[in-house]
Amino acid sequence: MDRWESGNLFGANTAEPSPSTGAPLAERMRPRSLSEFVGQSHLVGEGRLLRRLLEGGGTLPSLILWGAPGTGKTTLARLLAESSGLRFIPLSAVFSGVKDLREAIQEARKEERYGKRTVLFIDEIHRFNKAQQDALLPAVE
Repeated sequence: MDRWESGNLFGANTAEPSPSTGAPLAERMRPRSLSEFVGQSHLVGEGRLLRRLLEGGGTLPSLILWGAPGTGKTTLARLLAESSGLRFIPLSAVFSGVKDLREAIQEARKEERYGKRTVLFIDEIHRFNKAQQDALLPAVE
């Protein structure tokens, strides 16, 4: 099949879905693999701690990613989850309530029964109130 028949006139790699053209530029340009990720080479570079862990089939540990806005914390967490074959559930401590948190934990536990582990990424976790902290504690312990 040629490019005309496939609808792929420009020879683009269509094996991986790409964000829609209506998505924000940052989403369209987001790295899709650890090799595309720029920065944090002391952690994810060849032979470094997180890279060795992922390549060796190790278990992804609990992590706290700290840094200024826009430095790639969410992207790195998503890539680590994908590289480990784990589901990724992002939540914002600012916009998510206790109900959202409990639903995410319940969903992760349900999937775990089927052998699928989950990374729960909580952005701005330092903004959690007492009720949110109490809802998270049993899952962390």
